[in-house]
Amino acid sequence: MPAYGKLSFMTDPATANEDILYEVRDGIATVTFNRPQARNAFTFAMYERLAEICAEVDQERSIRAMVLTGAGGKAFAAGTDISQFRAFDTPEDALGYESRIDRVLGALESCRVPTIAAIAGACTGGGAGIAGCCDLRIAAGNARFGLPIARTLGNCLSMSNYSRFADLIGSARLKEMIFTARLIEAPEALAIGLVNEVVEDPANLMTRAEELAKTVASHAPLTLQACKEALRRLRPTIPRGEGDDLILKCYMSRDFREGMDAFLNKRAPNFTGE
Repeated sequence: MPAYGKLSFMTDPATANEDILYEVRDGIATVTFNRPQARNAFTFAMYERLAEICAEVDQERSIRAMVLTGAGGKAFAAGTDISQFRAFDTPEDALGYESRIDRVLGALESCRVPTIAAIAGACTGGGAGIAGCCDLRIAAGNARFGLPIARTLGNCLSMSNYSRFADLIGSARLKEMIFTARLIEAPEALAIGLVNEVVEDPANLMTRAEELAKTVASHAPLTLQACKEALRRLRPTIPRGEGDDLILKCYMSRDFREGMDAFLNKRAPNFTGE
């Protein structure tokens, strides 16, 4: 992976192995985001570990399905840990971050086996991006989804992520989701197709996820792989570098610095459009 300014030094593989738990049992891989004290917010090392797991799953032919979930029951993943952005200084840092996210989410999206996101609690920002790349999403009754960047950091998504979410819920709903910065409750998420199923009691979520994983794991793997790849190819191909101007416009702005400082100091940001 190419180095991107200071960000290339902010990974700790040993810590990532603790922050993301990975096990395989009876042909089903389970990935658990394990930072409940931080609402399972992702460090850069965790993103890299998730990509490594996808590569391992692709190589291990005995694995037939993968379930992704968050520890603690209060969050699937609440995006990227905001403290990771303290090192942002140059345009290369901003572009490198979004490039990293696109690479990791691309690895998850193209993973050989069916992927199931089992979502309880907050599923926001980068966490929503991860869930959106999974093939199936089931939510507990307490799940909440959102891309609240317009009221938190004042940053933006990559072109690939805009495309993924527009494909999933439509551009009109995506605009409303980002413009209002509101969180969508589980029943509405089901109604708009953001999730496939709601399990009201969070205690039953993983039982249902495992049942679903066993079902898809019992079916013809090549058929499922062909379906995944065909639908991925139907989505418009975005040229490399497309949208870099939008990323730099947001991440290099005073508003982004203000949003980050406000978030870390638990105050409301004062955005000025500069």
